[in-house]
This record gives sequence, structure tokens and C-alpha cells, in this order.
Amino acid sequence: MLSAQTTPPTEPTQAISLPALVGEITAKNPERQFYQDEIAAAKVGQRYSATWSDPELSFDLGRKRVKDATGSLVGEGNAWSVSVTQTFEWPGRLALRKAIANRDVELAELGLARFENALAARARSLAYGLHASNAKAAAVREVAERFTALKETFLAREPAGITPLLETRVIEAAELALQRRATEAELAVQEALIELNQLRGAAPDAALKVAAPAFTFNEVPDNAALVAAARENNFEFRLRRVELEQQGYAVRLARNDRYPAISVSPFVSQEKAGDRETTVGVGFSLPIPITGSTRGAVDVAEARRRQAETAVFIAQRELDREILTAALAFKTKLAESRRWSPDAANKFREAAELADRHYRLGAVPIATYVELQNSYLDALEALLDTQSEALSAGLKLQQLTGLDINPVQISQP
Repeated sequence: MLSAQTTPPTEPTQAISLPALVGEITAKNPERQFYQDEIAAAKVGQRYSATWSDPELSFDLGRKRVKDATGSLVGEGNAWSVSVTQTFEWPGRLALRKAIANRDVELAELGLARFENALAARARSLAYGLHASNAKAAAVREVAERFTALKETFLAREPAGITPLLETRVIEAAELALQRRATEAELAVQEALIELNQLRGAAPDAALKVAAPAFTFNEVPDNAALVAAARENNFEFRLRRVELEQQGYAVRLARNDRYPAISVSPFVSQEKAGDRETTVGVGFSLPIPITGSTRGAVDVAEARRRQAETAVFIAQRELDREILTAALAFKTKLAESRRWSPDAANKFREAAELADRHYRLGAVPIATYVELQNSYLDALEALLDTQSEALSAGLKLQQLTGLDINPVQISQP
């Protein structure tokens, strides 16, 4: 059972399973809102990306004065005109804007999925780190209690020569070294708890108990299958591919923008300067592309697309390298962890206990006693660190391949 907190809770908390903890962190992590807002913003842009521009209403008001050939005023009155202008985009332009906006939504959703994937992996890694640190701290406390009990026994005796004094000093030195190891293990526990609380949106000193998870390490597919799965499912690689697709639409849109939008303006006007004149008609307007700005926009869009193509190539190369490296690390650490027998830690613990009993009987010298106690702690630390490294490599493989493989199964014992 993993149990630690920065300050004692007012009430005991119920242990939470690792899957439940991962679910809580994924649902309550405060940073998740950033990605949700990004999706919401992209969907708003998607909704309005293919809409026509709003019509424009124009109203003109003035005075009209009419003079004859001699310059004499022959009539004067009000003049006004009203027009409504609607711009019509070139065919296909709105559809291209819609396609680009759709990719914005897809990119935002992939960003959230990538974040949640990394968040779950981090939670699992922290939970195991919490378990390992607690196990190390408990073992150090156990051995420290033995040294403390021996020291008290020596101090209670009447000194009889130099040997008991030297043995007491050896015990005291070992006890000081154990205090340092215990402090480091406790600090690791507190650091893991603080980060876990931060990830789940709780106060840093909130009480938290996590049930110790059991790990089953499985064989992974061959490298070719891993690379294929990663190219299909890896979030980072999918993001680069969607960006390339989006840039392709951006090039098509830039080319479409070379053709002008047409503005249609129905109007009515009236002039009254003696006689009343009413005019009803329709006007047309379109820009004249003489500055070359649209050609420049096409060149920029094509350069961006080439950049996106390069980014896909680089991402694929980096992904292949990371897959092969992570697979090698996982297989190496898996083979290393399997060299440990399931009861290896218990065997070293029993040897340390046996040494303690026999030392008190005078059958084991002080050097052997101290060496066996330290060997127990070193072996336990090596076992936990090997499992932690195998877990980290397995979780990285899961992230890189989009969780299509399951090299590490996590369950409750």
C-alpha cells in the first residue's frame, strides 16, 4: 500500500487504484481546459469559415442644383441614393476555407489526445515511483532500527576493550548513512505526491493513498510492427501529417484567390430639381490584380507546404529512431528484470535478518553484518530501479505507438 502525504490528513483517506487515479487526473487536470478551449475556438472558426460576407448598405444624401447655359439657377432639390452590395466569392473558395478550418479542429483534437496520453503515462510513472520510494524508505527504516537497537545495546554494556568501542562507532557511522538514505527516499515520496496532487488539480498537501500496482511485462512486437503502428497512430506524427494536408488546401486557396470576388450592388436613386428623376439599376465591381500580391501569396503558401513536407519527413525519421531506441531499452530492461527471481527481495531481507540474529550470537563479524544490511538495501534499490526503467521504456513505447501495443499491463494485486 502506498501511503504518504506532506501533512497528516485530518481523516484517513481510502486508497485509490491506479486506473482510478489516472481517470481522475485525466478528467480534473487543470491544464486540460487549455486544450478544450482550443477545440472550442477551432469549432467556432469552422462554423463561420464557409459563410458569405455580410451585405453592405450604402445611403447617399445631397442637394442637386440645375443651371441653364447662362448660369442662371433653374431648379434645386434633394437627391438621394440607396444601394445594397453583396460580395460573391469565386467558386470553390468557401469550400477550401471550410477544409482548412476542419483541419484546425482536427489539430486541436489531436493536441488534446496527445496531452491526455502523456498525462496518463506520467501518472502511471509517478504512481510506481511513489511505490518504489515507499518500499525503499520502509527497508531503510527497517535496517536503521536494527542498527539503533544494536547501538543502544552496546552503549548499555560496560566497555571491555577497544573492540566493542570500534564496533559501536561502525554501527553509528552506518546509522548516519542510513538516515541520509531514508531522507532521500522520503523526499522522493513527497515530490511524487506533490506532482500527483498538482496533476489532479488538488492542493499540494492533500492526503493521497494509492494502492500498490502490480506490473506484468509482456513481449513487444518486432521492430517493423512497432514502426508501422507508430506511423499510423503516433499523435505527433499525425499532427505533422494533418498540417501538411492543411497546407495543401492553403496552396489551393491562395491560387483560387487570384480570381477576383465579384460585388453586386442593386441600387435606387432619386433626384428632384424641378422634375423628379428616379433611377433603378445594378452595379458590378471587382478588383484589378495589378500589384502581384496574389502571386506572392501563392509563393508563400507553396513555401509553407514544402516546410510541412520537410516536417513530416523529420518527424518520421525521429519517430523511427525513438521507436527503435525505446524498444531496445525496454527489451534490455525486461531481460534484466527477469534475471531477478520473484522472491529476490525477500531472500535478501531474510539474509539481513539472519545476519542480525547471528551477529548478536557472536557468529558473524561486524563487517559481514554491515555488508549484508547494505547489500539488502542495494539489491532492493536495484530491483525497484530496474522495474522502474522497464516501466518507463514500456510507457514510452505505448506513447510512441498510440497505445496499440500493451507491453506493460497494470493491475491491482
